[in-house]
Amino acid sequence: MSPDFDNLPLWVSLPVTLLLVLGSLVVLIGAIGLVRLPHFFQRIHGPAITVTLGAGCILIASMLFFTALQSRLVIHELLITAFILLTAPVVAMLIMRTAVYRDLRARQRDGKTESNEVYPFSPDE
Repeated sequence: MSPDFDNLPLWVSLPVTLLLVLGSLVVLIGAIGLVRLPHFFQRIHGPAITVTLGAGCILIASMLFFTALQSRLVIHELLITAFILLTAPVVAMLIMRTAVYRDLRARQRDGKTESNEVYPFSPDE
């Protein structure tokens, strides 16, 4: 290891480690939700919600680590965080709207108009 990593103070190492572990767990939970949930509209929520918190924790850990390592304020990660916070919810909403529109068009084409299902746009029909 580099000698700089060995001399990193405990007050920096502990929060960086906790933020990295928390961010990794949140992203892992989102990935598991993407794989395990049965319907598209359920699956999209896992990554859409967790990417913001997980990536935010990882980027804050990176900012703390490099600020302590270089002995100067490193704020490049704030730009990345702002970009993720602005784009991730919008992209998820657009993907969901596209899926709703696609399913409604398929229903109109097939002649289906009424449904009492909990998830009326599920692919299991």
